[in-house]
Amino acid sequence: MALLDIQNLTVEFQTSNGWFKAVDGVSMAVNKGEVLAIVGESGSGKSVAMLAVMGLLPWTARITADKMEFEGLDIQKLSPAERRKLIGKDVAMIFQEPVASLNPCFTVGFQIEEVLQLHMGLGKAERRARAIELFKLVGLPNPEDRLNHFPHQMSGGQCQRVMIAIAIACNPKLLIADEPTTALDVTIQKQILDLLMKLQLETGMGLIMITHDMAVVAETADRVIVQYKGRKMEEADVLSLFENPQNPYTKALLSALPENATGDRLTTVSDFLKAADMGGAA
Repeated sequence: MALLDIQNLTVEFQTSNGWFKAVDGVSMAVNKGEVLAIVGESGSGKSVAMLAVMGLLPWTARITADKMEFEGLDIQKLSPAERRKLIGKDVAMIFQEPVASLNPCFTVGFQIEEVLQLHMGLGKAERRARAIELFKLVGLPNPEDRLNHFPHQMSGGQCQRVMIAIAIACNPKLLIADEPTTALDVTIQKQILDLLMKLQLETGMGLIMITHDMAVVAETADRVIVQYKGRKMEEADVLSLFENPQNPYTKALLSALPENATGDRLTTVSDFLKAADMGGAA
């Protein structure tokens, strides 16, 4: 049984011109201990699909799916209270912008201890000890002191580590990492990716990596889903995808990588789609 099994997921938003499909019939599954990468350019529906699973889209979103199950549990039939027990504990998410995702009015220690109190029912001393343990695990220096810091007192990389600590606090079975290295310098990006892969190997959790960076996909993923304009273009194991891509859009993404440049001008995705007679549309 798949850890997460989604079939024919559609997410729509009301606009002045009618309903807009941000996600159009996407299906995917991830198993325990597997790293699934969802790749595509901005606006391809990667994050929206996962936010639908987490129940974090606004009430204006219209979400339908033939199946949306976590360990055989039908997520669509859960009450809000039941979903809150699941999300944050067994299913957790690292968001794109750590500084924006953390509450500026509370210390990072309070925010991680709140999760531990809500989902694990730990007492004050236990929460503090667990928070220090988690901060050490994600590589934050002086963890005892860091608990008393507010987000604005920390760097972007440090805030991202705090977000990871919060996400893994309750030992989730599935972790969704949404562009976890966005806006970080190259050195910090490598550290964050290494940390996520180390945690995934040690805990055996399923990991969904949302990214537009094909280098991250090559380095981390077991299997890859390529999305474009809300639709799934291709799904393959990572080696097959890079060596023998089948869909024109996948070929376009790979051809646009700097290392694949063959002339003075780098091929763009739109160039490739026009040549493949996709006309820029899925």
